[in-house]
Amino acid sequence: MYGFEALAFNIHGGFLEAIVRGHRAGLLTAADYNNLCQCETLDDIKMHLCATEYGPYLQNEPSPLHTTTIVEKCTLKLVDEYKHMLCQATEPLSTFLEYITYGHMIDNVVLIVTGTLHERDVQELLEKCHPLGMFDSIATLAVAQNMRELYRLVLVDTPLAPYFSECITSEDLDDMNIEIMRNTLYKAYLEDFYKFCQKLGGATAEIMSDLLAYEADRRAVNITINSIGTELTRDDRRKLYSSFGLLYPYGHEELAVCEDIDQVRGVMEKYPPYQSIFAKLSYGESQMLDKAFYEEEVKRLCLAFEQQFHYAVFFAYMRLREQEIRNLMWISECVAQNQKSRVHDSVVFIF
Repeated sequence: MYGFEALAFNIHGGFLEAIVRGHRAGLLTAADYNNLCQCETLDDIKMHLCATEYGPYLQNEPSPLHTTTIVEKCTLKLVDEYKHMLCQATEPLSTFLEYITYGHMIDNVVLIVTGTLHERDVQELLEKCHPLGMFDSIATLAVAQNMRELYRLVLVDTPLAPYFSECITSEDLDDMNIEIMRNTLYKAYLEDFYKFCQKLGGATAEIMSDLLAYEADRRAVNITINSIGTELTRDDRRKLYSSFGLLYPYGHEELAVCEDIDQVRGVMEKYPPYQSIFAKLSYGESQMLDKAFYEEEVKRLCLAFEQQFHYAVFFAYMRLREQEIRNLMWISECVAQNQKSRVHDSVVFIF
């Protein structure tokens, strides 16, 4: 039913689409970032943010401020907005909004399991978890010794349960297994989200297919670069790639056999949308790759707002706000550590 969304979309989705477009107008602009980059202390950053939509969340914070406090309060604003939208949403938008949080759930599971492996305090780990990825039994993850126990004791009752079918083994958890678990879960999650969006059809399917395909391709590149020089075999590497995206299937075959960053670059330059990303990097360099990927993602997310009557604006807004929080964290850290010369290294301008 592509093209006919306007007939009935506003009955259930019109109010929330207006809300999310209003939130989007409150994202920080390039002028805001330029002002933030010139701040001398964290209190200066707070003073500037108090003039934005973050004001109510930061204005009562006492000095001296810490970077974690700024990030925490900015994340709280995102969580409040998300919960408000979720409360107002009806099917299928409510399910779509829940899908957006599954990535944070996976990250939280991995954080707790890794922290427990290194004998960190569970309470301390829970404080570091992303609030959008919390679920009731998350604290009990600490008792699991292997994947099978992790699934049986905790995750069977969470939305992540179907994604665990591919990575249930009796092997003890170690750093390598946990990283493979994270990527296997993420692969299953992206594929499931992709199928769900295809089922919705219309503009949502068209725009979300592009955004999720980009995410899948970026993960494929990161998996390849991070597994160079490890004991991960080519077949294991190939199993971690999602079964959709611009690189699927031929790009995946080539990435699976790459031995260094320049070979990865050679593969990616065959795909026109990714040529511009790798053109920004000099040979043998991968430090700036994350920033180049984030910049391209932000462009695509902003384009999602150019069309109406679709759900991709909710996904785009959440991602843009998360990018904004990453920017604020980087600027705050640079100011706190007196490294202002590096402040522009990782800031991705949104508008």
